[in-house]
Amino acid sequence: MIEIGADGRTWLLSGPGSSYALRLTDRDELLHLHWGPRITLADAEALAAEPPAPYWPFESPLDGHEEYPVEGGPRFVRPALSVRTDEVRGTEWRYRNAAADDDELQVHFFDEVHHLQLTLVYRMRDDVVERSAILIHQGPADAPALEVLRADSATWTLPVRDRWRLSQLHGRWAAESRLGRSELTYGEKIIGSRRGHTGHQHLPWVALDAEGAATEESGEVYSCALAWSGSWRIAVQQLPDGIVQITGGTGHDDSGQALLKPGVAIATPVFAGLWSDGGFGGTSRAWHTYQRKYVIPDAAQDRPVLYNSWEATNFGISEDQQRALARRAADMGVELFVVDDGWFGARTSDRAGLGDWTPNPDRFPHGLKPLADDVHALGMRFGIWVEPEMVNADSDLYRAHPDWVQHFPGRTRTEFRNQLVLNLAREDVQQYLWEQLDTLLGSAPIDYVKWDFNRCFTDAGWPGEPYPQRLWNAHVHALYGLLDRLRAAHPGVAFESCSGGGGRIDLGIMARTDQVWTSDNTDPLDRLAIQHGFTQVHPARVMAAWVTDSPNVQLNDRVSSLRFRFVSAMAGVLGVGGDLTEWSDEELAEARQWVDLYKDIRPVVQRGDLYRLRAPEGGLSAVQYVLGDETFVLAWLQAQHYGEAPPAVRLRELDPAGSYECLETGTVHRGAVLLHHGLRTGLHGDLDAAVLRLRRI
Repeated sequence: MIEIGADGRTWLLSGPGSSYALRLTDRDELLHLHWGPRITLADAEALAAEPPAPYWPFESPLDGHEEYPVEGGPRFVRPALSVRTDEVRGTEWRYRNAAADDDELQVHFFDEVHHLQLTLVYRMRDDVVERSAILIHQGPADAPALEVLRADSATWTLPVRDRWRLSQLHGRWAAESRLGRSELTYGEKIIGSRRGHTGHQHLPWVALDAEGAATEESGEVYSCALAWSGSWRIAVQQLPDGIVQITGGTGHDDSGQALLKPGVAIATPVFAGLWSDGGFGGTSRAWHTYQRKYVIPDAAQDRPVLYNSWEATNFGISEDQQRALARRAADMGVELFVVDDGWFGARTSDRAGLGDWTPNPDRFPHGLKPLADDVHALGMRFGIWVEPEMVNADSDLYRAHPDWVQHFPGRTRTEFRNQLVLNLAREDVQQYLWEQLDTLLGSAPIDYVKWDFNRCFTDAGWPGEPYPQRLWNAHVHALYGLLDRLRAAHPGVAFESCSGGGGRIDLGIMARTDQVWTSDNTDPLDRLAIQHGFTQVHPARVMAAWVTDSPNVQLNDRVSSLRFRFVSAMAGVLGVGGDLTEWSDEELAEARQWVDLYKDIRPVVQRGDLYRLRAPEGGLSAVQYVLGDETFVLAWLQAQHYGEAPPAVRLRELDPAGSYECLETGTVHRGAVLLHHGLRTGLHGDLDAAVLRLRRI
């Protein structure tokens, strides 16, 4: 809901539990008024009527108060917008008008010198505020182009508090989404990616709680998430007077993003913000609901149990071998069989074949259709792995078009994993990939595509392009366009975003894919910490997790039971990735039982509310999922110290007057007892795990 003040210069956006207010002054300055618990329009106008802060030497009265600070004028804060021509830099804004409907507000400004219109867009999605900006060059045809050095999506202003604690998700390959919390100090804290994709090192999300007082289930939390899958930057700055602002958008620096010619417009990605008084858990659940409702395609459809052949075969693929794995996967109850890297071109190692998206004639002499048909006959869907944005130097594509990769003339073309990055900003590259992938998806009954991206940008050059800096953003827009076009042409195909695991996870890619590969790390104990961080902002509905072999030879040689591996992976979208030809009959039979159990709890895991009951910090950890009258608990015990029994786990969101039957034990529990005294998990020893299903009776 959007309300407008009597003079047309105060706007109030309200959701079920929160409000956001802004005010336009007589000097056309757009000031922030409120972000937090729900208020009335009269409250917002009272805030607007308050006198400004007293003058303080060497400080600007605008700093920390503007909705969208720009470069130029009486400002010293980090600008959200910086543009220039050869002669003039910065902007001076005049208010034009505003337009509002039930859930969207647009406020328009104009710079006379640059002929530039700036539109600030606000959209209320329940209690999530989506913000973005649109730039339009409205000058005559012979007017000079504007260089957009930086165009952030939004600046968020927090209320004044004595101190703030900052939460962020950091990591590296195989250790993504690690939750870190620290006191926010004066100055700027900057996180982001210079790598051309979202990156394993940071997720584009931050959260702040006042006084460091928020807990998992109580306290005010302000958080922001950027919907962008390329290089990005979020700056959290505490100003000298204590005000905190969060500014974020595409690109990591101010070296230039686009040349804006007359008649051309650019729109920034959404930078979404959420206030919650339900602690970190309430904040997470609000983010999860928002994504399931407004971001994730077909979120009401539960994701199938998949099998992926990579760890079983690596590059040693053959059609008969895949059939043997498929038969075992089908017997286990798997619903989607995925052939990973190695099915195409001359791809017998990671040194060749990328870019040549046709089946290897020695391995698949009749294409993928015979295998796909056999997989369908076994009652499963069929999927494949691709990495379309990359190319090997040893490929037919590169030999034909060496100019299609990102590179600088006269410089060595850097290779990582023996591959180069295609310049997807080029229209001929976009057309090639469309033709290759559209033909591929039409050549066989393919139901699923695992879309990988294993190479960061390094030599991001574009010889012959007058403004090569635009490559960074244009690549991402081309990626989005290609995915959108493929989804429209092949509506039955689901897509998974993968980038060496968790290197491309953000609201932008989630709007175009059905799930994400959380990490290449499939060790079940390591995964608990990764999943704990991931669910701070993203829902279990998209969090793909596999059961692989033990010992975990890929990373740490840790030995764990099939029980522990399955319960760890069942916390999200269950997959299996071990070498099933090496599993014993007993292991396969046990695995079938776990798959059946997951199918029973899947609607609640993928669509229910998630409660992190105990963090994975060395002893007992647990998560709870609630949907209607069903509540399921997944619990893990890393180690049992001194023979002491693990503590009972206090549950959440139950009716204290209700009764709940545990399907595993037949015991009937009172809701009040479960809420205040907890549930005993029965775990003991090292690396033990359990699923406990409770249904209200």
